[in-house]
Amino acid sequence: MSTTTPRLTRGDVLVLVVLLAAQFMFALDFSIVTVALPVIGAELNMGPGALTWIVTLFALSAAGLMLLMGRIGDYYGRKRLFLIGMALLTGGSLVGGLANSAEVIYLARVLQGVATAITTPSALALLTTSFREGPARNRALGLNGALLSLGFAAGSVLGGVLTELFGWRFTFLINVPVGLAVLAVAPFVIRNSSEPSRQRLDVPGAVTLTGALLTLVLGLARAEEHGWAAGTTLALLAGAAVLAVAFWVIESRSPHPLAAVTILRGRSVALGNLGGLATFSMESGKVFLLTIYLQQVLGASALQTGIAFTVLGAGAFTGGLVAARVINRVGARATMVGGLLTQAVTVLTFLALGHDFRFGYGLILVMTAIGGFGHVLVIVSYTVAVTSGLPDSEQGLATGLTAMTQQVAFTLGTPVLAAVAIGAGVSAVASAGEKLAGVQAGLVVSGVVLLVVAGLVAALYRGPLPTPPKGGGSSARDLRRVGSATEAGR
Repeated sequence: MSTTTPRLTRGDVLVLVVLLAAQFMFALDFSIVTVALPVIGAELNMGPGALTWIVTLFALSAAGLMLLMGRIGDYYGRKRLFLIGMALLTGGSLVGGLANSAEVIYLARVLQGVATAITTPSALALLTTSFREGPARNRALGLNGALLSLGFAAGSVLGGVLTELFGWRFTFLINVPVGLAVLAVAPFVIRNSSEPSRQRLDVPGAVTLTGALLTLVLGLARAEEHGWAAGTTLALLAGAAVLAVAFWVIESRSPHPLAAVTILRGRSVALGNLGGLATFSMESGKVFLLTIYLQQVLGASALQTGIAFTVLGAGAFTGGLVAARVINRVGARATMVGGLLTQAVTVLTFLALGHDFRFGYGLILVMTAIGGFGHVLVIVSYTVAVTSGLPDSEQGLATGLTAMTQQVAFTLGTPVLAAVAIGAGVSAVASAGEKLAGVQAGLVVSGVVLLVVAGLVAALYRGPLPTPPKGGGSSARDLRRVGSATEAGR
């Protein structure tokens, strides 16, 4: 297996800069506004319950439409969809920056969420189809993973700085000049990687899938606010399960399925997305738990907390820079397992946390950086796993799945681990010792989940067959080959 670092042409570099700039913007948007929520609430007279909808509406619109938009890109042109999404993000950010009421803020977040759903799978599919499968694509995906993680980590710090120096509106307005720059350059740099086929869209599948994802994300948001045993939470999660089953039945029978079930049955797709779900959800949940520990057990300031998570971003960025070389040398499966194990071990070292500020803060600085390194190894390897061995005509579906997994995971991780922590002692009136015990209980669950998923990937993962030659289309035979591939180790 070749480990030579591929040389990128000037055109390759331009494509990477444009697409990665867009991906970085969307990663930043996920967390940058969160830090400004208390200030937004004070200025616009919004209570805590109203503020949570600023986060929930973004997650609902992004996760609910992600797979559908990836498929539309396959059918109608990814470049066109990418540009539409960037224009929508720029406009939505301008609306948010000028908002003077809760309703306008909500509209801005919905527009940003829909823009995320439109652009993220198209940008990732344009990335995978702009580089040949192998070292060149792995390198591009490594840089993508590095900037994604850096964007998520930097968002909270940048949001705090912008809010402190210029006001909360700049957490929205910062997107406008970047978005305009991307829109000015992208039409001349990016080539359309899919020929518009005008294929008939699977409307029943689209409706049931979107409904299932919207219901799932709303159920998870309600669980975080009202608890897992609440009637509305259980009803929403049950409704999501019913709609998911209906979607599977529809796809099995549809002559033009939104997502061919042969792809969804493939081990590389299923286990790759499982690895992605575990790494994203447990990482976001870990950040939540460590925030409680730093501020409510150690008494750290918001600035000290932000610095700790900036170090996490630095470790993640480093992981993205070397991920392609690791995958080229040992394969996607070994890289994914190694990344999950690294993430799990670093989480479990936090069981040594106590009440000593210097030791606790120092341990978090070191282990979050190492854990972030492993986290990005998983991100890049699972993206390689899910997109390898598929024809270009199916890349929008594959990248839509990865982006959807990411959005659902971010919504899932915090409420699940928060529920564990609350059940083990974390509350508004708990002592520092009780809060520490609750945080550690959540960290144990996080570590166990990562270890279990690492074991499943190691035992069951099988790599896809090579990509069919160009011009071969995406016939049922191609899809069956992907679903039944047995080549191990990639």
